[in-house]
Amino acid sequence: MKLTVVLVPSEEGGYTVTVPSLPGCISEGESREEAIRNIREAIELYLEAVEDDQIFSPDAELMELAL
Repeated sequence: MKLTVVLVPSEEGGYTVTVPSLPGCISEGESREEAIRNIREAIELYLEAVEDDQIFSPDAELMELAL
């Protein structure tokens, strides 16, 4: 899976990182490398929570769509 992330230098130093396709998925780090590590973890936790919230009826059909 590939996601676009936005790294913004903070005035106080470090970086803030957001994921436009995952509302509310945000992290930060003192360096660019730390910020990227932290956003990877935030994305994994974000997606894990989404998977846990998915409850389907027994007759539901799951499909994957390529966009």
